[in-house]
Amino acid sequence: MIRIGSRKSQLALVQTHWVQGELQKHFPEYEFEVCTMSTQGDNILDVALAKIGDKGLFTKELEVSMLRKETDLAVHSLKDLPTNLPEGLCLGVVTERVDPADALVVHENFKAYQLDTLPEGAVIGTSSLRRLAQLRYNYPHLEFKDIRGNLNTRLQKLDEGEYDGIILAVAGLQRLGFGDRIHQVIPANISLHAVGQGALGIECREGDEEIMAFIKALEHEPSAHRCTAERSFLHELEGGCQVPIGVNTSLKEGQLTLVGMVASLDGKRLIKDTVSGPIASATQLGIDLAQKVREQGAQEILEEIFAAARPSDL
Repeated sequence: MIRIGSRKSQLALVQTHWVQGELQKHFPEYEFEVCTMSTQGDNILDVALAKIGDKGLFTKELEVSMLRKETDLAVHSLKDLPTNLPEGLCLGVVTERVDPADALVVHENFKAYQLDTLPEGAVIGTSSLRRLAQLRYNYPHLEFKDIRGNLNTRLQKLDEGEYDGIILAVAGLQRLGFGDRIHQVIPANISLHAVGQGALGIECREGDEEIMAFIKALEHEPSAHRCTAERSFLHELEGGCQVPIGVNTSLKEGQLTLVGMVASLDGKRLIKDTVSGPIASATQLGIDLAQKVREQGAQEILEEIFAAARPSDL
């Protein structure tokens, strides 16, 4: 019996059951069981993520379960998996990535508009500082309001008129069967996506060769190279939910191109640059790009954000 850890959210279960099904197809003689649990991030729905912690909010309980050997592996939206993993655990494989872009979903009354034509004061919901900073930078005339809850809850709030539009991941909408709600796929020049967005990361215990042999069947190397560069960029900048960091990667003829962005929380400063190189240098490309944006002022932005996030000494 191979035990797969998963959050209880609808999207997490859809993703985990896909992994379960793929493993079952590859290894029909084994049994794969899904074990669900709630994480801190699932249980706190009335506070902005940036105010309650980093990405570990959605992974800690799953990781403790693996370290206790209660489960053998865990399936994550890769964008939720921190770049620093607990001792004894590793990112085993990255599955084939689907569209990593962000999407605009609108209220019925705003179907005649695109992002760049929305009227002044239109209220856009997002819980992501990355999306918020980039949209503020490009559309300062719009109003932005935090939104939490699962995808169904967010869509309900939109349809009830609490928002004129909301920003969600294309991947999540498509995986849950809401692809028809995508009003506009936001181009990368407006909103660089989150590190790892659109890909699944399968985490397991370091040195567990049996489990690694199972999950390697689901690895997609092009996606892994792209996500390695993105995660390297994020790791080098020490960013988490509290930092507006966005990326975009592409592969062509063995060459990987990585675009990265750091923005201030108010959206008034946005620093973006690009690096390219062979896929074998994916990790170094992320480090190089982090250095480039730091030299252009990203370090100052990061220091301001980290300082504001520290608890008061009083």
